Order: sequence, then structure tokens, then C-alpha cells
Amino acid sequence: MMLATLSPADTRAAINAGARLVDIRGADEHARERIPGAMNVPLNRIGDLPRDGRPVVFHCKSGMRTAANAAQLGAAAGGAPAYILEGGIEAWRQARHPVSADRSQPLELMGQVQITAGALVLAGVLLGAFVAPGFYALSAFVGAGLMFAGATGWCGMANLLRMMPWNRRAAA
Repeated sequence: MMLATLSPADTRAAINAGARLVDIRGADEHARERIPGAMNVPLNRIGDLPRDGRPVVFHCKSGMRTAANAAQLGAAAGGAPAYILEGGIEAWRQARHPVSADRSQPLELMGQVQITAGALVLAGVLLGAFVAPGFYALSAFVGAGLMFAGATGWCGMANLLRMMPWNRRAAA
């Protein structure tokens, strides 16, 4: 199922006419930056979207997640007209529409995973080159973990980082 896309200006008009704006990003992303008034229903819980017959405009960060999951989002709308905000919150911001940002919230979880994985790989390479070749195994372990996460959808590093004290506020 293809959902029609709306420009930021058309999305603003639809909201003013009574449409609901639904942010399908994770709670951590929504807590850090959001469009005021947007309802956060993460993609993995999209079936919980209240159905009231009003038109729904879905958005993510860039529009790619919403486009890739259009069929699931259309079904979650329950027969109500459903649309995608073209370009996501990034296009909304570029169109100079209001965005609420809370920089006291932690970085998005996947950003934390990328920073941590990169740091561990770099440490493994440097330690392997300058201390002992056995440290190259650290880089191999992280690489294998990333491959496993990509193949299965389960990321041990993300689960570990999610439990860190700085991430507990965003999940609440």
C-alpha cells in the first residue's frame, strides 16, 4: 500500500484542518526533538494507534522509515485517510515550522551504538598495533556483533546502552 506524501506546508494545513500528526520514531528520538503536538507511537507499537476516523499524517526523521513501512502504517490508520510527511522532521525544520528540542535528553540510542562501536573498533586496532596483536580480537568481536544485530534485529550493545543511567529518563 502506498501512502501519499504531504509537503510540510500541506501537513501544516492538514493538522489545522484536524489531522493527527504521529511520530513513529522511538521514544528516545521523540524526547530529544519533536514537532509540537505530534503523538509518539513508535513503529514497533503502531498497532496501539487510537482509531478515531481522523486523517493521520505519519512522520519520522527523514521520511525513509515511514515510506518503508507504508503498508503497516496505512493498516494502523484503520481506514482513515493516511499520509506521510515528506522528508520527515528534517524537512519540517527546513521549512521553518516549529520544532521542540530538549538537548538535555541523551543522544538517540542508535547514535550511541555507533559511537560506542566505533570507539571499541578503533581501540582494538590501536591496541593491536601498539600493544599486542591479541587486541585485534576486540575489533573482530564488535564487527561480529554488528553483523549479528543486522541479521537478527537484536543488538546487545543497544540493550546494554538502554540500561545506562543517562538513558532511563527518555524511556520513562
